[in-house]
Amino acid sequence: MGQDCKRILVVDDEENARTALSKILTHDGFAVSSAANGLEALNYLRSKEVELIITDLNMPEMNGLMFLRELNRCHPASNVIMITAYGEVESYLEAMTLGAFEYINKPVKYDDLRKVINKIFNIA
Repeated sequence: MGQDCKRILVVDDEENARTALSKILTHDGFAVSSAANGLEALNYLRSKEVELIITDLNMPEMNGLMFLRELNRCHPASNVIMITAYGEVESYLEAMTLGAFEYINKPVKYDDLRKVINKIFNIA
């Protein structure tokens, strides 16, 4: 399917969530890196490119919306999936306005996430 060349960055301050998602994506054949917050992710993106960023909304130091705003400034063509345990209409609308491809509530159902990833990467 060509997934092995697709690089994904998982950004989540919850280590268990970050590790679990990274393991599943790696098992599916993606090259996965992770960051514990938006600042760490931006530092990573200064030297590496990824095709997709999956980021949590609620994180310390720089939340997902602040990260998305900064990402638009530095890497405007990035594909972003926002995930959150606190789905609110306001944050959903702001994330979508800022260019998020999708907004998914936690707990993430991996089959639903896989469908979104496949759509982004045009995988049948």
